Amino acid sequence: MSASSAASQHALSPIPARAGIGLRFRHHQEVVEVRPPVAWFEVHTENYTGGGSAPGYLDAIRCDYPVSLHGVGLSLGSAEGLDAAHLERVRAVVGRVEPGLVSEHLSWSMSGGTYFADLLPLPLTEEALAVVCTHVDQVQAHLQRRISIENPSTYLRFRHSTIPEWEFMAEVARRTGCGILCDVNNIYVSASNHGWNALTYLDALPPAAITEIHLAGHSVRQLDHGQVIRIDDHGSRVAPPVWDLFEQALRRFGPVPTLIEWDTDVPALDVLMEEAAIAQANIEGQQNDDVCANAA
Repeated sequence: MSASSAASQHALSPIPARAGIGLRFRHHQEVVEVRPPVAWFEVHTENYTGGGSAPGYLDAIRCDYPVSLHGVGLSLGSAEGLDAAHLERVRAVVGRVEPGLVSEHLSWSMSGGTYFADLLPLPLTEEALAVVCTHVDQVQAHLQRRISIENPSTYLRFRHSTIPEWEFMAEVARRTGCGILCDVNNIYVSASNHGWNALTYLDALPPAAITEIHLAGHSVRQLDHGQVIRIDDHGSRVAPPVWDLFEQALRRFGPVPTLIEWDTDVPALDVLMEEAAIAQANIEGQQNDDVCANAA
């Protein structure tokens, strides 16, 4: 099956254009018992490829909520090719969960059969673009569905990169038919670290390819020589300038499924729901603006 056929087959997603939250282990039991008013959940695919209690909890939660799978281990940018065994594990989780969306990162994390505990940046070159597109095509064909790729947060740039990151993302989507998971916090972090214009980045992404938005907190660190660097650590509330950029994203892309991510120092579920409520208010505000514009 071609990548374009896989994309068209799964063009309609049950994930609503509302705010959801990332489901973490510490909230499994609470979600099952309380059934909080959350529009949808997203989980990290690799957390559900093994045994233990986690897959059972997800099965129960999936009965009542739409679920999205967000992978961290396919290593789409690895020059040596995909790990076929891991791709098959991902396929098994996709078949079991039947997620509304499946996504991965624009990064690499494996070499010589060794996985690194990080999402490492790519040199943005024609060669790397061809590698990523080949791997996205292979994943979509194997899963028999469209996937989305997420823009990274980065802290360095390769001197020999020749393609702006926003153009690289857009070209992967054009060549493969995949979607784009627009991480607004990552855009803000990378733009701040490298001196990019965040709005230029947003404006370069094709609205029709945007399947999801991520929002998260980040930290600010002062380096020895006085330079400030922003770290995408998913350990705090969404920063005010990221909320501002989110409003700009909604104006460009319209309402799309939006996720609150929180992976370190995970707070109480109520805190995540408060952040989701802010995102939802922004989405509804954009929907109201669209209605008024259409009526004018």
